[in-house]
Amino acid sequence: MDNKQEILKLLRSVADGKTTPEDALLELKEEPFEDLGYAKVDYHRSVRQGASEVIYGASKTPEQILGIVTAMGARGCGNILITRIHEEAAELLQKKVPVDYHPEARLAVAFPKEQEHRGNIVVVTAGTSDLPVAEEAALTAEVLGNKVTRVYDAGVAGLHRLLSNLDVLMSARCIVAVAGMEGALASVVGGLVDCPVIAVPTSVGYGASFGGLSALLSMLNSCASGCSVVNIDNGFGAGYLAGRINQMEGIREE
Repeated sequence: MDNKQEILKLLRSVADGKTTPEDALLELKEEPFEDLGYAKVDYHRSVRQGASEVIYGASKTPEQILGIVTAMGARGCGNILITRIHEEAAELLQKKVPVDYHPEARLAVAFPKEQEHRGNIVVVTAGTSDLPVAEEAALTAEVLGNKVTRVYDAGVAGLHRLLSNLDVLMSARCIVAVAGMEGALASVVGGLVDCPVIAVPTSVGYGASFGGLSALLSMLNSCASGCSVVNIDNGFGAGYLAGRINQMEGIREE
């Protein structure tokens, strides 16, 4: 049972007398998770959080990923996100189940489904080198049903590029700012807009950037109010959080 709507359908069936309470209870009891030996697949994730369980592909074998995805697909789960997945694993999946693979973001979507995209999230990067992390954030947000606008290569080294997109930035419900080097982009964006800004430090930079630590510390010390920070290169975490914020805004407006 993939989502709240399916549970509501089951409850309405009980109310209408088409399903006995005992049968409904058994169906719900069988749903929470499945033990595959190497993974316990959480089928109630969408009920609690609004989206299917996300699979972290790094360090998992292609066979393990396939097993988890197949089990989820058999239960009706769709738009299953697989992050940090290597090309070898993606190719195996594509031979067995419907999969959209995005190599730059190292992200795959199994059993993709068409859906409405709501609200407006803007993903902005300092440079082209930040694109893999930015695309992970953007695609994650889109798979979760959010409208995403991309503003790439608009860092502080050429501030006019960012300022030329002020109308786009100021119309956003949430902004994901992705930057390496000294990570100044998040503070600049945070000082221009009235919506939450999620800063993503990347590991892009020369030696003293310490693999993104310099950008992380800069973002944590931002003097711009309304900025939060995720871990280094964590585009997925930023996209997921941005989606939550965006959807909350939509609920209030409705």
